[in-house]
Amino acid sequence: MRAAPLPLIGVPACVQVPKELPVHQVSEKYITGVTDGARGIPVLLPAIGAALDVGSLIERLDGLMLTGSPSNVEPHLYEGEPSAPGTAHDPKRDATTLPLIRAAVEAGLPVLGICRGHQELNVALGGSLHQRVHELPGRIDHRSRKDVPVIERYEPAHPVKLASNGMLRRLFDCDEVKVNSLHAQAIDRPAARLLVEAVAPDGTVEAVSLIEPRGFCIGVQWHPEWPRLTDPVSKAIFDAFGDACRARAQARTHGTLGGA
Repeated sequence: MRAAPLPLIGVPACVQVPKELPVHQVSEKYITGVTDGARGIPVLLPAIGAALDVGSLIERLDGLMLTGSPSNVEPHLYEGEPSAPGTAHDPKRDATTLPLIRAAVEAGLPVLGICRGHQELNVALGGSLHQRVHELPGRIDHRSRKDVPVIERYEPAHPVKLASNGMLRRLFDCDEVKVNSLHAQAIDRPAARLLVEAVAPDGTVEAVSLIEPRGFCIGVQWHPEWPRLTDPVSKAIFDAFGDACRARAQARTHGTLGGA
């Protein structure tokens, strides 16, 4: 009996300039998240904006995973104030991911957004962002510590409260989990189509999902992809995402997507 096809999961790249020429790249931990966590085949997508044939790509993919990044979503994309001097941006990634997210959501393509990807999901659907959460009254500093080894920066930092009617509450079978924290930006106004799934003690939105999804669609502000995919919270997220991608692959292979 022929084995079920491994799902093809798109992973948009960031554009960075380590030397003279731009490089499109994805951190290995996200690749491992796809291969070991979701048990799929990562398809790295260059950040080429309008040159990307989004419709054709959506037809060929079984999932979309949006990664974290050192860069921030440009504020003009959500009518925000200009960024503070020195803020890293990646306009080519913005130009690629935002239309890709909108097309994926409408097509019912499974979507998992992590950190910047969680913020991109919100902006793509009409929400806004705080650029520097640590400067807001009553908020804690959610940025990663630079005075400890990198693996320690990904250790759990604070709890999040899960919405009683949310997908994560059903996945985790509890009402609170502890997560890591490595971000300066965060959701300000959630998009109207998104349900707030999890909130930090200071009120920061830590997870969202699509209210009326045609397929799996969730964003998390923390990093479930590293260092332990076997952690129960990380495993539950990637298992659910991978299952949705495999179902999509099966339907695509057998021509039963039904126009989704």
